[in-house]
Amino acid sequence: MENMKVLVVDDEGDFIELFVKRLKKRQIDIIGVESGYRALDILKKEKIDVVLLDVKMPGMDGIDTLREIKTKYPLIEVIMITGHGSVESGLQGMIHGAYDYVLKPFDLEVLLNKLKKAFERKRLKEKA
Repeated sequence: MENMKVLVVDDEGDFIELFVKRLKKRQIDIIGVESGYRALDILKKEKIDVVLLDVKMPGMDGIDTLREIKTKYPLIEVIMITGHGSVESGLQGMIHGAYDYVLKPFDLEVLLNKLKKAFERKRLKEKA
Protein backbone atom coordinates (compact mmCIF):
# COMPACT_ATOMS: atom_id res chain seq x y z
CA MET A 1 0.00 0.00 0.00
CA GLU A 2 1.80 2.92 -1.44
CA ASN A 3 3.40 5.14 1.22
CA MET A 4 0.95 4.24 3.99
CA LYS A 5 2.37 4.48 7.50
CA VAL A 6 0.60 2.53 10.25
CA LEU A 7 0.89 2.72 14.03
CA VAL A 8 -0.34 -0.32 15.99
CA VAL A 9 -1.11 0.24 19.67
CA ASP A 10 -1.71 -2.80 21.88
CA ASP A 11 -0.60 -3.69 25.39
CA GLU A 12 0.33 -7.24 24.27
CA GLY A 13 3.96 -7.11 23.17
CA ASP A 14 3.81 -10.52 21.46
CA PHE A 15 0.85 -9.39 19.35
CA ILE A 16 2.65 -6.22 18.30
CA GLU A 17 5.83 -8.11 17.39
CA LEU A 18 3.98 -10.66 15.25
CA PHE A 19 1.71 -8.10 13.62
CA VAL A 20 4.55 -5.71 12.77
CA LYS A 21 6.53 -8.59 11.25
CA ARG A 22 3.56 -9.71 9.11
CA LEU A 23 2.84 -6.22 7.78
CA LYS A 24 6.48 -5.45 7.06
CA LYS A 25 6.57 -8.60 4.91
CA ARG A 26 3.83 -6.91 2.87
CA GLN A 27 5.96 -3.76 2.50
CA ILE A 28 3.82 -1.72 4.91
CA ASP A 29 5.66 0.89 6.97
CA ILE A 30 4.55 0.12 10.53
CA ILE A 31 5.51 1.04 14.09
CA GLY A 32 4.24 -0.76 17.19
CA VAL A 33 3.87 0.61 20.73
CA GLU A 34 2.37 -0.80 23.93
CA SER A 35 0.38 2.15 25.33
CA GLY A 36 -1.78 5.10 24.43
CA TYR A 37 0.80 7.44 25.96
CA ARG A 38 3.55 6.06 23.70
CA ALA A 39 1.23 6.33 20.69
CA LEU A 40 0.72 10.05 21.36
CA ASP A 41 4.50 10.51 21.66
CA ILE A 42 5.01 8.80 18.28
CA LEU A 43 2.31 10.93 16.65
CA LYS A 44 4.22 14.08 17.68
CA LYS A 45 7.29 12.87 15.74
CA GLU A 46 6.02 10.70 12.87
CA LYS A 47 3.58 11.25 10.01
CA ILE A 48 1.12 8.40 10.62
CA ASP A 49 -1.80 7.69 8.31
CA VAL A 50 -3.72 4.97 10.12
CA VAL A 51 -3.68 3.88 13.77
CA LEU A 52 -4.72 0.36 14.70
CA LEU A 53 -5.76 0.79 18.33
CA ASP A 54 -6.66 -1.79 20.96
CA VAL A 55 -9.69 -0.84 23.05
CA LYS A 56 -8.67 -2.58 26.29
CA MET A 57 -5.34 -1.34 27.65
CA PRO A 58 -4.16 -0.45 31.16
CA GLY A 59 -3.66 3.23 31.92
CA MET A 60 -4.94 5.21 28.97
CA ASP A 61 -7.44 2.89 27.26
CA GLY A 62 -8.25 2.85 23.58
CA ILE A 63 -11.26 5.17 23.76
CA ASP A 64 -9.29 7.83 25.68
CA THR A 65 -6.40 7.47 23.24
CA LEU A 66 -8.81 7.76 20.30
CA ARG A 67 -10.27 10.99 21.72
CA GLU A 68 -6.78 12.49 22.06
CA ILE A 69 -5.79 11.42 18.53
CA LYS A 70 -8.96 12.87 16.99
CA THR A 71 -8.55 16.13 18.92
CA LYS A 72 -4.89 16.66 18.00
CA TYR A 73 -4.70 14.87 14.63
CA PRO A 74 -8.21 14.83 13.13
CA LEU A 75 -7.09 13.59 9.70
CA ILE A 76 -5.52 10.38 11.04
CA GLU A 77 -7.83 7.41 10.60
CA VAL A 78 -8.20 4.98 13.51
CA ILE A 79 -9.32 1.36 13.42
CA MET A 80 -10.21 -0.07 16.82
CA ILE A 81 -9.24 -3.64 17.82
CA THR A 82 -11.67 -5.31 20.19
CA GLY A 83 -12.33 -8.77 21.60
CA HIS A 84 -15.41 -10.80 20.69
CA GLY A 85 -17.11 -9.95 23.98
CA SER A 86 -16.80 -6.23 23.43
CA VAL A 87 -18.31 -5.37 20.05
CA GLU A 88 -19.98 -2.51 21.88
CA SER A 89 -16.51 -1.05 22.57
CA GLY A 90 -15.74 -1.05 18.86
CA LEU A 91 -19.00 0.73 18.13
CA GLN A 92 -18.25 3.19 20.95
CA GLY A 93 -14.97 3.95 19.20
CA MET A 94 -16.83 4.75 16.00
CA ILE A 95 -19.05 7.19 17.90
CA HIS A 96 -15.83 8.98 18.92
CA GLY A 97 -14.48 9.16 15.38
CA ALA A 98 -12.89 5.77 14.63
CA TYR A 99 -13.07 4.76 10.98
CA ASP A 100 -13.95 1.13 11.75
CA TYR A 101 -13.23 -1.75 14.13
CA VAL A 102 -12.04 -5.35 13.92
CA LEU A 103 -12.66 -8.26 16.27
CA LYS A 104 -9.77 -10.30 17.68
CA PRO A 105 -8.82 -12.74 16.36
CA PHE A 106 -9.14 -11.14 12.94
CA ASP A 107 -8.57 -12.24 9.38
CA LEU A 108 -5.43 -10.48 8.12
CA GLU A 109 -6.87 -9.95 4.62
CA VAL A 110 -9.99 -8.30 6.05
CA LEU A 111 -7.83 -6.01 8.17
CA LEU A 112 -5.56 -5.15 5.25
CA ASN A 113 -8.62 -4.15 3.23
CA LYS A 114 -9.82 -1.91 6.07
CA LEU A 115 -6.35 -0.34 6.37
CA LYS A 116 -6.31 0.38 2.64
CA LYS A 117 -9.77 1.98 2.73
CA ALA A 118 -8.89 4.06 5.80
CA PHE A 119 -5.70 5.26 4.08
CA GLU A 120 -7.64 6.21 0.94
CA ARG A 121 -10.15 8.12 3.07
CA LYS A 122 -7.34 10.03 4.79
CA ARG A 123 -5.80 10.97 1.46
CA LEU A 124 -9.17 12.26 0.20
CA LYS A 125 -9.64 14.36 3.36
CA GLU A 126 -6.15 15.84 2.95
CA LYS A 127 -6.98 16.94 -0.60
CA ALA A 128 -10.29 18.56 0.41
